[in-house]
Amino acid sequence: MTTIALQHTTVLLHEAVEALLGNAAAMPPHSLWVDATFGRGGHSRHILSRLPPVGRLLAFDKDPEAISEAARIHDARFSIRHEGFRHLADLPAGSAAGVLMDLGISSPQIDSPERGFSFRFDGPLDMRMDTTRGQSVADWLAQADAGQIAQVVRDYGEERFAGPIGRAIVARRQERGPLQTTAELADLVASVVKTREGGQHPATRTFQALRIFINAELDELQQALQASLNVLQPGGRLVVISFHSLEDRIVKQFIAQHAKEVYDRRAPFAPPQAMRLQALERIKPSAAEIAANPRARSAVMRVAQRTDVAATTGVALA
Repeated sequence: MTTIALQHTTVLLHEAVEALLGNAAAMPPHSLWVDATFGRGGHSRHILSRLPPVGRLLAFDKDPEAISEAARIHDARFSIRHEGFRHLADLPAGSAAGVLMDLGISSPQIDSPERGFSFRFDGPLDMRMDTTRGQSVADWLAQADAGQIAQVVRDYGEERFAGPIGRAIVARRQERGPLQTTAELADLVASVVKTREGGQHPATRTFQALRIFINAELDELQQALQASLNVLQPGGRLVVISFHSLEDRIVKQFIAQHAKEVYDRRAPFAPPQAMRLQALERIKPSAAEIAANPRARSAVMRVAQRTDVAATTGVALA
C-alpha cells in the first residue's frame, strides 16, 4: 500500500491575514475574529500570532478531519465549531471584528483517496466535506436521472458535454450497476468528453460540479456572505478567497451590490439606502507563490469593510 504525504500550503496566507486585521487598531483588543473555513488551520494559526492576549478567534468547519486538526491548537483564545460557515448567522449582530472565508478545499482532502475528491487516486466516490452526514456522490448518482445529472454538471462545472455525461452515467448504471469509485467515474467521463483544454483531465469539470452540488457549496457561500453583513461590526473586514469563477462571481456581485447606494424606484424622492460595504481591494497570488504552489494559480481574494449601516433596518449600528 502506498503512503501519501498529506500536506497543505495555505494560499495567500500573509495577504489574507494582513487584510483581515487591517483595521484591528480601531477595534477593542478583546474583539472576536472569525475564520469561517478552518481547513488545516494555516490562517487561524497566523491570526492567533497577531492577536492580543485578550483577543478571540472562532473557527468553523464541516470536515471532521479539520476538527481533529484544530484540537492541536492549545490556545485559550481559540475555539471551533463543527458546522458549515452558513452558521455565521448564529452569531450576535455586530459581534465580529473580521470574517475570513477561504473557499478552497485543502490539499489533504484532495490527496486523500478515501475522500473521493480527486481522480488522481482511485477511491470511494464520496466527496462529502462532512463525512458524518449527508449523501455521497455515489449515492446520488445511483438514483438521479440523466437530466438531473446533466443540469448539475452543466450548472456547476460549466461542462458543454453535460448531456452526454448524464446519459452515459445512467446507461452504465442500467448495464453494470451504479458507479462506486473515482476511477470508474473518471474513465466513463473520459470516454464521453473527447476534447478538452490542454493539460486538463476530461473529468475535471464533472468532479468539480459534483463536489459543489453534493456539499451545497454555492448556496452556503451566499448564506454566509449575507450573514456577514449582520455579524460584522462597523469597520470590520470581510476577506474572501475563491478558487473558481462561480464562487468569485458570487463574491464580486455581493460586494458590488452592497457597496453602492440603492434607490427605491417606487419612491424616487426618498433618500437612498446607504451602502453597507466598502470595497477595498482584489488580490491574486504572486508569481513566486504560484511557482511554489501551483494550486494557488486560480485564487482570487476580495476584501471589503463594513460600514455603519445596519443590515436590516438601515439604522446606524450602536
